[in-house]
Amino acid sequence: MSIKVIEINDSNIRVGDETGIIFQSPGFALVTEDKLEVGELAERQSRIQPTNSFSKYWYELNLEPISHSAKVRHNADLAYAQLTYLAAEADIDQDVIFSVPGNFSKDQLAILLGLARQTKFTPVGFVNSALADSIQATYKKQSLHVDIQLHQVVITTIVMNEAFFKVENVVQVPGVGVQNFMNLMMQVATDLFIDQCRFNPQHDAISEQELYNVLLAWFSNYEEGKTLQLELQSSDTAHLAKLPWENLTGVLDRYYRKINEQIGALTVGSEVQLVLSESLSRLPGYLRTIPSDLAYEVASCYQGARACINHQKLIASQDGEITLVDKLAKSELGIDDLVSKSEVQQSELASHLLFGNEAVELRRVVIRSTPGKPEVRKSSQEINLAMEGLPEHLGTIDKTDSGVYFNSTNDHAILNHRSISQGIHPLQLGDHIRFAETGKEIRLIKVWNGK
Repeated sequence: MSIKVIEINDSNIRVGDETGIIFQSPGFALVTEDKLEVGELAERQSRIQPTNSFSKYWYELNLEPISHSAKVRHNADLAYAQLTYLAAEADIDQDVIFSVPGNFSKDQLAILLGLARQTKFTPVGFVNSALADSIQATYKKQSLHVDIQLHQVVITTIVMNEAFFKVENVVQVPGVGVQNFMNLMMQVATDLFIDQCRFNPQHDAISEQELYNVLLAWFSNYEEGKTLQLELQSSDTAHLAKLPWENLTGVLDRYYRKINEQIGALTVGSEVQLVLSESLSRLPGYLRTIPSDLAYEVASCYQGARACINHQKLIASQDGEITLVDKLAKSELGIDDLVSKSEVQQSELASHLLFGNEAVELRRVVIRSTPGKPEVRKSSQEINLAMEGLPEHLGTIDKTDSGVYFNSTNDHAILNHRSISQGIHPLQLGDHIRFAETGKEIRLIKVWNGK
């Protein structure tokens, strides 16, 4: 039976195996007199029943008594409920590696291990999640892994010396987690509805929850550069509020500045590469705020789990004594010389996208499907598939100093004859993308300039 990986990040706890991410669940719990629910169901009722809703039990994992709930004793009870829920929903009954954030203390790791040993699966190893994410993404001697949780951002410094690939430092940036962004957007959206519709969605718990759910759906499937449009139903009236993209990102920028200021403080005087979690990179307009002199990679949502599975012999305990793995020997990982790896990577980056008979220079290219309009608009770096039956916005392809990435905004894309899901996917020279088996192909090519 294959091993499974549970990645503890309360913004979305994920379960993975050799096939990919098989289940995910946000770190929310709802406790009422007759039930205890966790995950998405709990999140979608959190505004209706705020006094019965919990979202900090992973962030503050401890055994301190919870005074306002007679049904649970402490945060560890809620964490255990979510572990048993994951085990049931993802059919976990074998060995499990836990990928854990660097902000977890020794006491919290001990609590997690104790809880896991009471489930039907068997914990066999703990590994720092930033370390796992960065194994295949790092090509410089120092990198910063930046991830977002429900209530904070965690920045982990990863270094490479002659012998080891290891965690050197962990910095927490409170107040800029997913829930902080959601709360900010809730206030912005409420102000919009009041100004444009004379309607206050937070006046009533049900409409407040509806607004939260609408924003949650928008965050997971927004279109880059497009005006935010929100619609809420109240009695027999539909209320529509709009916010231009530039105004939206302007609102979010103050949180982005707080994240980037901490990144800047950790990169002063050193050549550093960023490894961004996919969830952080998906924040609207965040990537444009990263200083141009900083190279970055985006770690896909499956990257850490895959590393855990590929290197399970280095992570899983052989004697039952489980300790946190926060460094790995380079010789055992098979990591090549950093300089040569960087040079090879740069030389193999595509320079253009070939679509039909036209080569489009690869910087940021927007992919759309709008029938009746030109297929290629060079001035705006846009490819239009002009196909019926597809969403108007299909994603973007970005070229950075460290790689080329396709940010797919839906599940229609076919990469190298294989369907891929929404999210960020690294691309290589020669890769090709279609949006239907019979549709036109977008291929990554390199145009040599003779140098």
